[in-house]
Amino acid sequence: MNFLLIGVNHTTAPLEVREQLAIPESHLPEAMRRLAEYPGVEEAMILSTCNRVELLANCEPGTDLRGFLRDYFQVDPARYANCLYEYREREAIRHLFRVAASLDSMVLGEPQILGQVKEAYAMARAMGALRTHLDALVSRSFAVAKKVRSETEVGSSAVSVASVAVELAKKIFGSLEGRVVYLVGAGKMCELAARHLMAHGAGTIFVANRTYERAQQLARKFSGQAMLFEQLYETADRADIVLTSTGAPFAIFRREHAELFMARRKNRPMFFIDIAVPRDVDPEVNRVDGIFVYDIDDLQAAVSSHVADRRKEAEHAEAIVEAEVERFEARLKTLDVVPTIVSLHDHLETIRQAEIDRVRGRLGPLTPEQELAVEALTRGIINKIMHTPISALKTAAREPEATTVVELIRKLFNLQEKARHYAGAAHGGSADDRRERS
Repeated sequence: MNFLLIGVNHTTAPLEVREQLAIPESHLPEAMRRLAEYPGVEEAMILSTCNRVELLANCEPGTDLRGFLRDYFQVDPARYANCLYEYREREAIRHLFRVAASLDSMVLGEPQILGQVKEAYAMARAMGALRTHLDALVSRSFAVAKKVRSETEVGSSAVSVASVAVELAKKIFGSLEGRVVYLVGAGKMCELAARHLMAHGAGTIFVANRTYERAQQLARKFSGQAMLFEQLYETADRADIVLTSTGAPFAIFRREHAELFMARRKNRPMFFIDIAVPRDVDPEVNRVDGIFVYDIDDLQAAVSSHVADRRKEAEHAEAIVEAEVERFEARLKTLDVVPTIVSLHDHLETIRQAEIDRVRGRLGPLTPEQELAVEALTRGIINKIMHTPISALKTAAREPEATTVVELIRKLFNLQEKARHYAGAAHGGSADDRRERS
């Protein structure tokens, strides 16, 4: 196996770059299909959120996923090369574990990222893009995240991007008591924000979404009012706070809209919290007097206080992740010797059966008890022969010389071809094999 992860996140890339590389939810299945079919890729998964876009693959040595970025986004990766990070093998394992455990999030310990990783996993698995080693890796990341949450306080008080946004609104208005809130989008982030807003005394909540039924469902949860998306510009001026998180590929609020809102509000302040990537609010809106716009990157300052409070817990969490990386690597190394062990067993079993068949004629008719005795005797001999090489393989799997020991045992027992056959089966076959099957 050859794990490879490439991507950008809130610490390496400004919002302008993340907007270029964001993959809308509606486009993810097609992007996932194309990545799974990319030359050299054996298994793959895409994680796309407001703070990161990452491609994770189990691929053939030498595979360059920058080529996929170039082909899919039609943008030369050299333009944002300084924003990209690339991890292989152990570093890729560690990064995924840290992401799932929310140690790499803008808000340390926020719970949403684990759900987003699980959704990405479910999509990739449903499309047949995850089968063996990468499937095991992502599945293990869920267990690591659970362990971090149960053994540390890094996730205490359930901080999230949405809750930080609400805190920011409180600082600007002093109090949210009676404030009118307009949610644009009916996704999980908006629902979470609505819960925080209501908990802090917000008054009327309006909800607009391109799918009106979803707006109605969310509005009902909070005794709010659903609005037709087509009436967004006619009704948004009613709100003191507009929290927007849609999947639109372009800004839905522009300067001319903001000027219209302020005229209707008679210059009463209006606050936009834009947690969408790409952004829903054009930066020019911030130039309109009386309107305040904060995007996902502006939330970083509000996050810093949470990070400081949790630094000690984060150190404990990092130690857990490191131990889990070691454990997963050891498991993978053990899996690498399994094809040779299976091949050795089959090879010796074939010899055993052939020898029994060869002497059966000279033994004459055997009673059932004698048949069982012959089986027990010959199987016992085979098991004793296998004991030493199998022990050596299992021990070597945890050591640097594993490959040398595996190759030596293959040569001693003439297992070269058989071991390769079982290795292909265990790893889901080569890319060429899969293409032939499809």
